[in-house]
This record gives sequence, C-alpha cells and structure tokens, in this order.
Amino acid sequence: MTETTLARHGLALSLLLMVAAPGVALAEPADVERLGKDLTCVGADPSGNADGSIPPFSGKWLGVPPHVAFKGTGQHPVDPYPDEKPLFVITADNLGQYADALSDGQKALFKLYPATFRMPVYPSHRDFRFDDAVCQATRENAKVARLVDDGEGVVGKTGGTPFPVPRSGLELLKNASTFTLRAWTEEYISDNAYVLRDGNINWGRVHSRNLAPALEPGKVGDTVGNSSFYLNETLLPQRDKGEINTGTEFWNDKAEPRQAWRYDPGTRRVRQSPGYGFDMSFPGSGGSITVDEVRLFNGSGQRYDWKIVGKREMFIPYNAYRLHAPDLKYADLLMPGHINPQAMRYERHRVWELEGTLKPGYRHLYGKRKLYIDEDTWFPMLADNYDSRGELWRTSMVNYFYAYESQRPQAGVGLYHDLNAGSYLAFNLINQQRTGYLLNRPGFSPRDFGPEAARRFGQ
Repeated sequence: MTETTLARHGLALSLLLMVAAPGVALAEPADVERLGKDLTCVGADPSGNADGSIPPFSGKWLGVPPHVAFKGTGQHPVDPYPDEKPLFVITADNLGQYADALSDGQKALFKLYPATFRMPVYPSHRDFRFDDAVCQATRENAKVARLVDDGEGVVGKTGGTPFPVPRSGLELLKNASTFTLRAWTEEYISDNAYVLRDGNINWGRVHSRNLAPALEPGKVGDTVGNSSFYLNETLLPQRDKGEINTGTEFWNDKAEPRQAWRYDPGTRRVRQSPGYGFDMSFPGSGGSITVDEVRLFNGSGQRYDWKIVGKREMFIPYNAYRLHAPDLKYADLLMPGHINPQAMRYERHRVWELEGTLKPGYRHLYGKRKLYIDEDTWFPMLADNYDSRGELWRTSMVNYFYAYESQRPQAGVGLYHDLNAGSYLAFNLINQQRTGYLLNRPGFSPRDFGPEAARRFGQ
C-alpha cells in the first residue's frame, strides 16, 4: 500500500478540529487557491506517481476526442483507446506482487475462483476533464459549502463537487453519494442477470428514467429542494412486469427524507413506500443487493460512523468501454462466479478509502462498509460490505466510462458479488439492447416522476 496522503493534503490538523466540531464543515480560504494549481479544479492530485504507472492529469479532452467517431447519445460507448493491450494480467499465481493495490473483495474473488478470475491491467489514463461550469461551482463550494443536520444535509452550490478538500468522512461520503457530477438526464433499458453458483441465470429487465434538474449543463444553483427524480418500470421477469418504482431525492436526508412510491400492476394501485432505502431489498434484484448499494452507495448515511482511512493506489475498473460493446453477447460475457475477465479493463489510480461502521443501536445488513472513491471524479468504484461479525460478505464494483455527450463519467455495468452464495448480479447490462444510455436529452420534467406519473405509466 502506498503511504497515506492525508498529511500531504493538509488534512491532519483539520481532522483533529473535526473532533471538536463534528458534522461542521470548516472552510479553509486556502482551499480555493489550491484548485487549478496543486489540485485539479475538482480537488484531485494532478501529479503522477513515482514509477509512472499513474500519469499526471492531462485533461486534454472535453467531450468527443478528435479521433473518435461518435454518432450521438444512445450509441453504445465508443472506446477512445481501442488498440491498447493489457500491460499485465493479475492472476491467483502472481497475486502476491500486487496485493497492496487490491481490495479485500478482489483478493476474495481470486481465492474463490483461482482458475478463472483474472484482472487485465491496462495503461492508466487521466485524459478527460470537466467543463468550466463544474470548476466554477466547485470553487464556490470551496468557499461556502457546509454540512448541516448532523451531516445529513449539504448547503452549497449545485453543479460541482461539494467538498473538493474533504476533512471528514461525512464530507467525503457526500462527494461520493450525491452524484453531483453525473448526467442531467438518463434513460435506458437494461438487462439484469442474477448468476447463480451453478451458472443458471435469473433475468430481469428495467426501463429507467432519471432527472437531476440542478445538473442541467451550465446551471449553478443552491442545494435546496429536489436534487433528483427516478422512475423504474419493470419489464422482466414476467411475473413483475408493469411494476413501477418512482421517487425523489433531496439535498438534506434528515430534513427531507427520500420519497418513494410503487405501482402494483396486480391491484392497479400506487402506494407510498415509507422508509425506502437502507437495507431494503432493491426491487428486481432477488435480494442480492440493498437499495442503498446501487452505484455502491446512495441515500442517507445516518446509520454509520464514517471515517477517512486515507488515500492509496489501487487497480480499479476504469474506461470501461469494451464491457458495454454491442458485439459482446451475454452468453459470452456471463460466466459462473464472475463476468468474463477479457471484457474488463482495470487501471492503476489513486483512490480515497472511506470506512463506515454501524452505529450502536442502529440496524443494517452490513456491519461495516468500505468505499474506494476515484480521486479524479469522486465516484465510488469498488465497495466491500461486511456482516455483523466483521466477516467480508459482499464485494462490488461499478464500471464507469466517460460519456462524450454529457461530458461526465457514466455509471455502467455494476457487478455485485455474494461471496458466501457464490453468486453475482450483473446490473445494467446494455450490450444486447438496441441503444445504449440516452443522456442529457431535454424533455423530462418533475411531473414525469412521482405517484401521478406512476399511475399514468401503469394504465
């Protein structure tokens, strides 16, 4: 493991101060001056590492690179590095050489599947940047953003990173779970494959629609009111066809908890889903994931004590274009135990390690959680989830790629492994769908979500 960079980023003193004032953001005027200088405009270390395996941040591309033929949103992702080959492949035999840069969950997958699990490691790239509006909103947040209501709410500016220099676990969690650097609108039909130990597959299919009004390109506002809306319509399995789950998120999980509703096609009624979130089973997942682990973590973090462990170098899924290619068929992609390693791309990057420990008196399936958060994008890439005894139970990863049309990283296929059951969920597969992700298209409004919208869609 590389040594922690907490001191390097000037966090040590601030973390001590946080003990005296828990849940309160302590803005540092110097933070603003660091952005765009010794930090990127959203707070990452722009330098490479000592051996060159992590390059300096170049940010040379915004939108479509000049050599990429991109036909517009809805096209399956187009790889900007199509001719690259793996530098090396991590296997169960050479695992010891790379163990310091692997999570507990990755090591567990090698132990469970020593003959088949592989990690092809490609050259690392840091070539895409955020637009000027994101940088400006992040600069404003470096001046004014703060946590409120025991860390459950953020007061600041939308359209940028809330805390480019996080000083507490709660600040880092908000960077990673509010998804302020995602697409403005999303729509896609995706397949979900729950692969059992014996290789049999339970299939699901969902039509998803998402709207984050505050993230409309070029828009900078205040973190008040609705932060995002979602509506998911089940298409498969047949027994659940027509079920609709919809809801809205807010910037303050304590003052305005998530609101959710479900349309039941059997009764043709819409009912509110009180307390939707946390360790409730995510609809259509067969109990394989909880609501709050979609995209590795979402919603309120109130049930855990969160701490920044530090920064480290790790092999994480990155630039995952190939995994979403339309020429990859599910029959070739989905193997017993894990996805076909040849479709994966791992790169060495610096990540923040964030640890959550279940608070006394609170209940959740997971007694401890670890998130590994990419420094350049603030998106969690890997997660390890432990049971109440402290034993590693589930490990997961989300495969992101830079979406040219939104000029943001896009969450692609999520892989959720149950290490005890020997099963995994491949979530949001689009390979055999006619289109890929439809991003940043106008046309959605808040009235397309919520109970009335569920009723209209359900008729």
